[in-house]
Amino acid sequence: MKKWLCIICCAILIASMTACSSGGNGELASTEKPVIKEGKTVVTMAMQIWPSAMQEYRAFYQAVEKKFEEKYPDFDLQIQISEDYEKYIKTTNTALLSGKGPDIFEISSLPIDDYVSKKLLLNMDESMKQDKTLAKSDLQMNILDVLKQDGGMYAMPLGFSLRAFIGDGDSIKNTNVDDKHWTWKEFEETSKKLGGNGTERRYALANDPPEFLLQEMIVDKYSEFVDHIAKKAMFDSPLFVEVLKQIKKMYDDKVMTSEPADIGKQMFYSTVLRSPADFINVLHQFYSNPKLMQKPEQKGGTRIITESRFAIQAKSSVKEEAWKVISFLLSEEGQSLQERQGFSLLKSVNEKQLNDIQKQVKSGAYKLPDGKAPKVSDEEFTQFKQFIHTANNFAMVDGRVISIIGDESRAFFSEQKSAEEVAKLIQNKVTTLLNE
Repeated sequence: MKKWLCIICCAILIASMTACSSGGNGELASTEKPVIKEGKTVVTMAMQIWPSAMQEYRAFYQAVEKKFEEKYPDFDLQIQISEDYEKYIKTTNTALLSGKGPDIFEISSLPIDDYVSKKLLLNMDESMKQDKTLAKSDLQMNILDVLKQDGGMYAMPLGFSLRAFIGDGDSIKNTNVDDKHWTWKEFEETSKKLGGNGTERRYALANDPPEFLLQEMIVDKYSEFVDHIAKKAMFDSPLFVEVLKQIKKMYDDKVMTSEPADIGKQMFYSTVLRSPADFINVLHQFYSNPKLMQKPEQKGGTRIITESRFAIQAKSSVKEEAWKVISFLLSEEGQSLQERQGFSLLKSVNEKQLNDIQKQVKSGAYKLPDGKAPKVSDEEFTQFKQFIHTANNFAMVDGRVISIIGDESRAFFSEQKSAEEVAKLIQNKVTTLLNE
C-alpha cells in the first residue's frame, strides 16, 4: 500500500527547489534576481523531490546542469531542489501569484488549471514550432498531445511511465476473453472459472489489499468522480457505492487476496513499466508467456504516468533562455542521459533500446534478474512498440484525493461501516479539499 502510494505521489505529485551543486537555502529564486551574473545569463529551475528518490534524481539534474552549461557556456543554470513537499507548494504558489519565483518549475503538484486561466504560464507550443534544433517528427506526440490543456502545452514532461495489465498467456489462451471491452464483472466470472481449474486454486490478483484495487480503479476513472474545475466530487453516487461492493465481493469470494501468492498462483497483475527493459524484466517476472492486456473497463489506450512536468513562468525575464533548457531536455542528448528516469519522449531512443534488447534476447545474451534467458518473439517486440505509440490515457489526479479514498475505504472493507457511509465520508472530505 505504502509502496503504491509512493508511486502515485512520485508520478503525479513529483514537484520542485535547493541547488543541485551548491546546496542552496531552499528559498525560491525571485524573478527580480540579476539576469546576468559574472557575464552569464542566469536561468533558475526549481523542483521538489521526495527524500526517498533524492539520490537518483539529484544525479540526473546534476548531469543536466553540467551538460547544458557545456552546450551553452554563456548560461548559468541554477537548479534548486526541495525535499519539503508542503513548503514547495506554498512557497511556489505564493511566488507565482506575486510575479516572482523561478523561471522554470516543476508543476505536477500545483493547480495548473488555475495558472493557465490566470495566464501565469508560457504556452510552449510556439516555442516548439520555432525551434529548429528539435526533431519534432521524432517526438512521442501521442504523449504530448494528451497532456495539453486549453489547446496548449503549458507543462512539459521529461519522460513517462505506463500502467500495464498482464495476464498469464498459458492460462487464458483457450478462453474467449475480449479484453478490449470486458467489465470487472466479466473479469470476476472468468477468474472464477480459471482459478478453479487444476489441482490448486489460483487467484486473479494477489498481494494487495482491496483499498489498493479501489484506488487504482478510481485513478483509471478519475474524471467520472472528480471535476477539479467545477470543484465537485461525485463519490456519494450509486456508481461509487457499487464499485465498493463489487471489490469487497471479489475479495470475500476469494477471487482476489491481499495475501502474497507464490509464482504461478496469480493469473493477472497490474504494474508500472518505467523503461523499455521492463517489457522483458517485469512481464516475464511471473509468467513464461505473459500477455499484455487491457484492464477491465479501461477507456482508451494505456494510462500514462508522467515522471515530472515543467512549466515556464510567463513573467520570467528570460523566457527564451528558459525554453532552451526545456529544448535541451527534449533533445537526443538530454533524453539519452543515463540518469534520466522513464520512457523517452523521443521515439528513436525508445526504439533503439528495444532493438538492442531484441538482439540480446535473440543471441541468448539477455538475462532476467533471476539469471534465466527469456523467450520473446519478434511479434511481441512489435506489440511493445505499439503499446508505447498508442498510449493516450492521462488524467490530472490529485494524490491527496487518492489517499483519502484508500484511508477511508478500509472501514468498509473491514466491515466497520457501510458502503454508503464510507462513500458519504469520502465525498465530504474530497469536497472540502477541492474547495480549500
